Amino acid sequence: MIELDGPRFGPAAGGRPEALVVMLHGVGADGNDLIGIAPMWAPLMPTVAFVAPNGPEPCDMAPYGYQWFSLQDRSAASMLAGVQAAAPVVNAFLDRELERHGLGPDKLALVGFSQGTMTSLYTVPRRPTPVAGVLGYSGALIGADTLAAEATAKPPVMLVHGTADPVVPFQAMAAAEQVLTSAGIPVETFACRGLAHGIDQDGLRLGVGFLKHVLSV
Repeated sequence: MIELDGPRFGPAAGGRPEALVVMLHGVGADGNDLIGIAPMWAPLMPTVAFVAPNGPEPCDMAPYGYQWFSLQDRSAASMLAGVQAAAPVVNAFLDRELERHGLGPDKLALVGFSQGTMTSLYTVPRRPTPVAGVLGYSGALIGADTLAAEATAKPPVMLVHGTADPVVPFQAMAAAEQVLTSAGIPVETFACRGLAHGIDQDGLRLGVGFLKHVLSV
């Protein structure tokens, strides 16, 4: 199995971290795409370490960057198979990072963007023990039909999505909220008015508030 790695930041206070934030990028990007947020959040969470692993596969739709799974075929079956293959790789990375820092899963939060959100929302509820939470930007829920039956962990989720997103439809947030709620997973949602496929200042502000709360830092 491929071992993930990527850029790291913090803890800003130095020493051993009290908590860990793992950031999963979108398709065609890499860990550097999201680790740039860490210096903005770190002053508010100085005891938290951040890591943004590169996806396990080179992007097959661009000459650079990585992907968690292929999006060349966007059928439900193909995307489900893709995220099912990515989940064990992500889980192995999460377990290794927790062991590395001597932290329990209650001190781990995931932040996803786009395909990274899809991967997080599939993987995390199916872990044997819950992490502290999932913050998902501009994503969607894959594997909705089986989530209620397969969910072994139900950590809180915050979803943030731009109303003008041309890549992942804004309606995906409400669809994910409905399924997650039905599975007993607590969800908060926030619509960023006029935002395309990205993260704005409101999203960053809400996100760090969520992370501070669920990680108790």
